[in-house]
Order: sequence, then C-alpha cells, then structure tokens
Amino acid sequence: MRRREFITLAAAGIAGWALHVRAQEAVRRVAVIMVTGETDPLGRSRLNGFLQGFAALGWNEGRNVLIDVRWAGGNDTRMREIAAEIVALKPDLIVANGTPTVAALKRATSSIPVVFVGINEPVAQGFIASMSHPGGNITGFTQVDFSVVGKSVEMLKAMAPGLTHIGLMYNPQTYGFYDTYLEKFQSEARWSVELMRAAVHLPADIDVVVGNVASRPDGGLVVLSDAFNLINQATIRAALERYRLPHIVPWREYVVGGGLMSYGPDVVDVFRRAADYADRILKGASPAELPAQAPTKYGLVINLKTAKTLGLTVPSNLIALADEVIE
Repeated sequence: MRRREFITLAAAGIAGWALHVRAQEAVRRVAVIMVTGETDPLGRSRLNGFLQGFAALGWNEGRNVLIDVRWAGGNDTRMREIAAEIVALKPDLIVANGTPTVAALKRATSSIPVVFVGINEPVAQGFIASMSHPGGNITGFTQVDFSVVGKSVEMLKAMAPGLTHIGLMYNPQTYGFYDTYLEKFQSEARWSVELMRAAVHLPADIDVVVGNVASRPDGGLVVLSDAFNLINQATIRAALERYRLPHIVPWREYVVGGGLMSYGPDVVDVFRRAADYADRILKGASPAELPAQAPTKYGLVINLKTAKTLGLTVPSNLIALADEVIE
C-alpha cells in the first residue's frame, strides 16, 4: 500500500472512531419515577405525555437518550428504594412525579438535576427556595394551590346548595400542608358551610371517613389532589357510591367513569411541559435558575347522570362554566 493511501485510510479510521466516540458520549440517561403503579391508566397517560413531548424536542430512545422508568405503586418504602437505585445509576436528569418521590430524591442527591411534576407547595415543603429562583438541583411544575382547593369547595357548594358540611379528604402524613389550607378556610368563613378535616392514612380509613361525613345530613366531600387519593380511587368511588355523597375530585377520568364532578389541572399537559425543562437542562440550563411553574390549563367536568342519581339539579351557570358535560 502506498504511504499516501495508508495515511488517508488511517485518518478516515481515526475520524470515524472520533465520531463514534462523540456519538456514544451524546447518549444521555434520563430516569422517570412515577408515584402510581405501572398498570394505572392515569399514570400511563401522564408518562406518555412526557415521552411524546420529549420526542417532539428531538430526544429519541436508543439514539440520543436512554430512559429508565420506575413505578412505585404508592408504596413509600419502595419509593425510597427506587430513589436510591436511580441515584446510584447517576443519570443526567430525573423526572419525579409526586411529593413522596421528590422527598426521597431530596434526601438522596443534591447534584443530579430533578424536574418534579405534580407537586403541591414545593416551597413550603422545603424542596425549593422560591418559585422564581429554586436555587438548587430541583425545579418543576406544581399541581394544586390554595385557590384551586377553594374553587373546588365553591363548585361543590354550587352543585348542592343545601350542604351544611364538607369534608376535605387527604393524607396528612404526606400532605400535611392541607391542614394549613383548612385552617385558612375555616378562619375566612367564606362559605355558609362547615369545612371538616377528613384525614385518611390507610385504604381501610376511606370507607370510615366517608361514612363519618355522611352520618350527618347534607354532607359533601372534596377529594384533594394527593398521591394516596390518586392510587386509591377505586376504594374512594365505592365509598362515595355506597353513601350517596355529593363530591368533587381532581381527576376528569373519574367523572367520565361515573363520578359527580371534577376540577383540576390538565396533568398530562403539565407532563408535556416538563419535557421542555428536561430538554433545556440536558442542553446546559441550571435547574436553580429555571422557575417552578403552575399549571396553565384547568378543567371542570360534570356528570349529569350522576347528579340525577344523587337527586341534584345542576344549575345552568355551573353548566356554562363546565369544560365538559357528560350526559
């Protein structure tokens, strides 16, 4: 072989090897931790929202990104184990769904960027310094605030004006800040209705708590957005149907399946928006400087058939406000 040909071939080989190395280096690792179980339809739809948004930004599984998805199934012990396992893998980024997930990651790492999705009151919980300047390795998208809970109470009262007491259902072990919400509502006395703490810690508590609210005439229930309630929707539905209690929940799908009404953010849209932050961080942005954001799309859904079953007449002004009316 002539010397010039050898040099040309050698140079081409080195260039190819360099391109191969750069291609290998360009593959990023992203972990996604979901608070629900893998078979949960709401969890699947939310994960798909993120994956679709991420793919639209040019991140393709196996080509330039490896995505590791884990499901905690509502088990806090398993959640802590998953957090430790994921941190040990040293991914470039973690997308974290639910307060228990972020709490576990907060303890496990201060360096790996974390984008949270569906967190309530991240400042009050100590996850970030402020909404505008998170200040650490964590930022993301919130789900519910004080005003959303207040609107849920108002809408349930509008649906059933005769209500004299409304229970707020949540798990204080992981969402203790709802206690503060309740205290504010009670001190404001904005509604001619008694607001009650309907605390649930275990699935077995649900029927008891709903029964307690229903034991007095003219009661209703606001099911607040928390991971425990999300995972135990079937048990909540069974109790509400048993006691025929007017109610409002955060999830549209629940009402499509026969619930009375729902009000809350479009969480699939929030997951799509999280893909943008994941993209920006992988391209060099710091989570400390990416402001945490609230949802931008909310929806009210009413099931007229269920209202009739409960003996309720839906007021026309509430129907006019609804984004979806199921007949």
